[in-house]
Amino acid sequence: MTSLLRDRPGSTPAMLAVFDDAATLAHALAFEAALARASAEEGIIPQAAADAIASACASATFDVAELAEAATHAGTLAIPLVARLREFAGPEGGVHVHFGSTSQDLADTVIMLQAKAAAALVAAEAADLTQALARLARDHAATPMLGRTLTQPAQAITFGLRVSHWLLGVDAAARRLDRECAQALVLQLGGAVGTMAGLSPAVAERMARDLDLAVAVAPWHARREALAGVATALAILVGAVGKMARDVALMAQSEVGEAFEPRVEGRGGSSAMAHKRNPTGCQVALSAAVRAPGLTSAILSGLPQEHERGLGGWQAEGPVLADLFGLAHAALSAMRPVAQDLEVDTAAMRRNLRAAGVDEDVGHAEALVRRALGQYGKDR
Repeated sequence: MTSLLRDRPGSTPAMLAVFDDAATLAHALAFEAALARASAEEGIIPQAAADAIASACASATFDVAELAEAATHAGTLAIPLVARLREFAGPEGGVHVHFGSTSQDLADTVIMLQAKAAAALVAAEAADLTQALARLARDHAATPMLGRTLTQPAQAITFGLRVSHWLLGVDAAARRLDRECAQALVLQLGGAVGTMAGLSPAVAERMARDLDLAVAVAPWHARREALAGVATALAILVGAVGKMARDVALMAQSEVGEAFEPRVEGRGGSSAMAHKRNPTGCQVALSAAVRAPGLTSAILSGLPQEHERGLGGWQAEGPVLADLFGLAHAALSAMRPVAQDLEVDTAAMRRNLRAAGVDEDVGHAEALVRRALGQYGKDR
């Protein structure tokens, strides 16, 4: 069963693939294979057992629907997955599958591997959007328009200044996400209560290299603040994109008529009113901005974990984080073509200025645009 009719509008095909069943299963098997290899290299399990486990991870096939039912019944994916791997690994390797590890080690590491891939998608899309915004700001650095405060006519600005605020907001939010991911995307390996009993820090270091993750100073299974930082940074990024979307949607109102999303066949129409030109990209971004804060609060609510392993808090994080990455990528992907091909009506901007009786002096605004673009260029 799929849910694309519900999930696709709030994500992208690339991001859905990062978190789909195939990717989740592949990362879980990569965890088990890496654990076996590292344990053998440290002399904890026999090399022959590690080879059998790695072979099983590479060749085993699973009925995903059956595995999902078993995971629901057991309370975690690791239990039925490990049981089946022990069968596939045979008598030589089976007893050593998952040795020294625990279910949360697998679950958390899978999330980290998926988050790493997801963060790369978001970073690439954010870079494309900010580059398009930088060009738009440069092109309209001196284009006068009516500035509005509390939704009412105020003083003259330039359209380039408004765009430069979109640019700086999205760029700063993307950088915040990069910093949070650099801190958060680390291997989790602690064993039953986070003491690494039966394993060693050297096993974790080998696994981290194998899986291309950072290694933690200590197991972080009951400390979720770094992951909460990623979730919060994603919500901030969605909000920054939403700021742009809100402004464009308001400027596209027929009573204002200053800027419009590019015309694309089959996009932005109405099923009931043929004359309408709806800002559909803005709709995607604003819908994401409505959902993201509530999702983030769910992860923040799970920070007070109980003792050495919490109940309910960390189990809620995976689906929520997948949704947040999906919303961020969808919002960025929706607004990138808007920034690249935005239809700007400079005559309407001047007309609205005159109607408000506002002086067109925009020298100060133009200077700020140059300053913003200079900062953006320096950071690149």
